[in-house]
Amino acid sequence: MPEMYGNTYRSTLLCVDGYENRVLSGRFVNAYYKDGVPFVSTIDFLSRMENMLEKMNSPQSFAERRTFRKNEEKPPVCFVEEDFRPGNLATFSLRILFRQNASWQGSLYWREQDQTESFRSVLELLLLLDSALS
Repeated sequence: MPEMYGNTYRSTLLCVDGYENRVLSGRFVNAYYKDGVPFVSTIDFLSRMENMLEKMNSPQSFAERRTFRKNEEKPPVCFVEEDFRPGNLATFSLRILFRQNASWQGSLYWREQDQTESFRSVLELLLLLDSALS
């Protein structure tokens, strides 16, 4: 397992419970939320993650996000490690270091295989997830 990062809010556990027809479903867990955040599709995952990153303002976005709606604020709470349940298919540790060029850059650690890969965009992140789950 890779070393723990200094800023726990930058690391998110991605628990994949389903990947039917290349559509992600599951939940992600971050120190910002007490409970895991469920998602039912790939776009739902990306949207909920981006909303969380915006609320935390970490990492700060290089460019202002364009949207038709305003986000509702939620107070930050802490994640309790004892409540963690791994994904039915796979569990990843997602570390987003930067949000530049309207995308994410960081690393993805596949817990079951003890492998880490870096990604330079959300597209690369999705391709990494596809290669692990297909």
